[in-house]
Amino acid sequence: MWLLNAALFFVLFAFALNNLDAVTLHLFFGVSWQAPLVLVLLAALVAGVFLGVIVMLPLWLRARRKPTAATVAPAPPGPIDGYPPHGS
Repeated sequence: MWLLNAALFFVLFAFALNNLDAVTLHLFFGVSWQAPLVLVLLAALVAGVFLGVIVMLPLWLRARRKPTAATVAPAPPGPIDGYPPHGS
Protein backbone atom coordinates (compact mmCIF):
# COMPACT_ATOMS: atom_id res chain seq x y z
CA MET A 1 0.00 0.00 0.00
CA TRP A 2 2.83 2.39 0.79
CA LEU A 3 4.21 1.87 -2.72
CA LEU A 4 0.90 2.99 -4.23
CA ASN A 5 0.85 6.04 -1.95
CA ALA A 6 4.43 6.92 -2.91
CA ALA A 7 3.65 6.58 -6.62
CA LEU A 8 0.56 8.78 -6.27
CA PHE A 9 2.58 11.37 -4.37
CA PHE A 10 5.28 11.49 -7.05
CA VAL A 11 2.73 11.77 -9.86
CA LEU A 12 0.94 14.64 -8.12
CA PHE A 13 4.26 16.29 -7.26
CA ALA A 14 5.36 16.10 -10.91
CA PHE A 15 1.97 17.52 -11.97
CA ALA A 16 2.43 20.44 -9.58
CA LEU A 17 5.98 21.12 -10.82
CA ASN A 18 4.82 21.10 -14.44
CA ASN A 19 1.98 23.59 -13.75
CA LEU A 20 3.77 26.46 -12.03
CA ASP A 21 2.90 28.97 -14.75
CA ALA A 22 0.94 31.95 -13.52
CA VAL A 23 -2.68 32.24 -14.61
CA THR A 24 -5.02 35.15 -14.16
CA LEU A 25 -8.63 34.62 -13.13
CA HIS A 26 -10.87 37.52 -14.05
CA LEU A 27 -13.66 37.59 -11.48
CA PHE A 28 -16.67 39.88 -11.18
CA PHE A 29 -16.52 43.68 -10.89
CA GLY A 30 -13.04 43.94 -12.39
CA VAL A 31 -11.39 41.85 -9.69
CA SER A 32 -8.63 39.54 -10.89
CA TRP A 33 -6.51 36.94 -9.14
CA GLN A 34 -3.12 35.83 -10.37
CA ALA A 35 -1.67 32.59 -8.99
CA PRO A 36 0.11 29.43 -10.16
CA LEU A 37 -2.16 27.05 -12.05
CA VAL A 38 -1.69 24.28 -9.51
CA LEU A 39 -3.01 26.55 -6.72
CA VAL A 40 -6.02 27.54 -8.81
CA LEU A 41 -6.81 23.86 -9.44
CA LEU A 42 -6.36 23.06 -5.75
CA ALA A 43 -8.68 25.93 -4.78
CA ALA A 44 -11.31 24.66 -7.23
CA LEU A 45 -11.03 21.15 -5.78
CA VAL A 46 -11.37 22.39 -2.20
CA ALA A 47 -14.35 24.59 -3.14
CA GLY A 48 -16.06 21.65 -4.87
CA VAL A 49 -15.56 19.34 -1.90
CA PHE A 50 -16.83 22.02 0.48
CA LEU A 51 -19.95 22.67 -1.59
CA GLY A 52 -20.61 18.93 -1.91
CA VAL A 53 -20.42 18.45 1.85
CA ILE A 54 -22.70 21.45 2.47
CA VAL A 55 -25.31 20.09 0.03
CA MET A 56 -25.18 16.56 1.47
CA LEU A 57 -25.15 17.59 5.16
CA PRO A 58 -28.96 17.89 5.58
CA LEU A 59 -29.47 14.46 4.01
CA TRP A 60 -26.83 12.88 6.25
CA LEU A 61 -28.34 14.45 9.37
CA ARG A 62 -31.88 13.41 8.39
CA ALA A 63 -30.76 9.83 7.75
CA ARG A 64 -29.01 9.75 11.10
CA ARG A 65 -32.11 10.87 13.01
CA LYS A 66 -34.59 8.60 11.21
CA PRO A 67 -34.84 5.15 12.83
CA THR A 68 -33.97 2.34 10.49
CA ALA A 69 -35.84 -0.94 10.13
CA ALA A 70 -33.14 -2.71 12.14
CA THR A 71 -33.69 -0.48 15.19
CA VAL A 72 -37.51 -0.59 15.18
CA ALA A 73 -39.01 -3.28 17.43
CA PRO A 74 -40.41 -6.18 15.40
CA ALA A 75 -44.17 -6.64 15.27
CA PRO A 76 -45.65 -9.31 17.52
CA PRO A 77 -46.15 -12.66 15.78
CA GLY A 78 -49.50 -12.92 14.08
CA PRO A 79 -51.58 -15.85 12.95
CA ILE A 80 -50.05 -18.32 10.53
CA ASP A 81 -50.57 -17.54 6.82
CA GLY A 82 -52.35 -14.30 7.65
CA TYR A 83 -55.63 -16.01 8.59
CA PRO A 84 -57.25 -15.32 11.95
CA PRO A 85 -57.44 -18.21 14.42
CA HIS A 86 -60.58 -20.39 14.41
CA GLY A 87 -63.41 -19.09 16.48
CA SER A 88 -62.73 -15.38 15.78
